[in-house]
Amino acid sequence: MRVVSLVPSLTETLIEAGINVVGRTRFCIHPKLQTSKIPAVGGTKDWNWPAIKSLNPDYLILDKEENPKQMAEQTEIPYLATHIKSIHDMPAGLRYLGKHLNSSLLKKYANDWEQVLKTPSKSLGLPSDKSLGIVSWGRRPVGAIKKIIYLIWKNPWMAVSSDTFIGSMLEHHGLGGYIQKYPEKYPVINLEAEADKESTLLIFSTEPYPFLKKQQGLAELGFPFAFIDGENLSWFGNRSLRFLQNAGRI
Repeated sequence: MRVVSLVPSLTETLIEAGINVVGRTRFCIHPKLQTSKIPAVGGTKDWNWPAIKSLNPDYLILDKEENPKQMAEQTEIPYLATHIKSIHDMPAGLRYLGKHLNSSLLKKYANDWEQVLKTPSKSLGLPSDKSLGIVSWGRRPVGAIKKIIYLIWKNPWMAVSSDTFIGSMLEHHGLGGYIQKYPEKYPVINLEAEADKESTLLIFSTEPYPFLKKQQGLAELGFPFAFIDGENLSWFGNRSLRFLQNAGRI
C-alpha cells in the first residue's frame, strides 16, 4: 500500500511501522536516512498536486490540526485524517491508521500509548534536565516559579496554550498548572506585559524557531530561562511516545 504523508511526526511513525511512504512534506525529516530517499511534495499547508498524483498513492495521510481542510476536500485520492489535539488522542488515532493500513505495528504503538497514559510521569517539580529533556539552561530560577511560558517564535513572541499537544505533554509531567490557557492555541504575546520576571520561567523550544542557535540577547530579558528539545514535546508519533516512556523510568 502506497501512502503520501503530509504530517511530519506521523511520517516518522509510519516509516518505523514499515508502511510504504512514497511522498512526504519538506518538513518530514525523521528518520533522516529513509526520508532523504522519499520525494518531497510540498509542506503541511501547501502541496505540489501534480507531484502527488504522479506517485499514485492509495492514501493521503492528514491530520485536522496540521493540514488545511481543502487538502481533504480533493476527491481524486482517498485520505486518512487523524485529529490529534493531545496525548490522549494518540491511541485512537494510531489504531485508526493501523486498521486502514493493515498494520499490526501501528496497533501496537496505540497499545504502548495507552500504557504510558495510565501512569503519568513522576513529577520532578519544575522542568529539570531529566524530566523534560532540557538541552541547556540560560539562567536557572532563584526564587519560586509560579508560571511557565513555552515559546516557539520570536519577533513576534509566540507562546503555546495549555490546550495543545505540547500542553498535554507538560500536564502529563505534572506541570499543567504552570501553563496558561489562551484564546488561541499559539498566541502572539507581549512578553514584558505578560509575566513577572522573578516568578516566570521561559522555556525556549529548539524548533520551529532556532532559539538555541540565537541565544544572544535572551539573557537581557531578565527572566530565568531554559532551552528544550521541542521535537520531544511536539512530534506526536513515536518520538513523543519514546520520550514519555523514558521519562517514566526516572
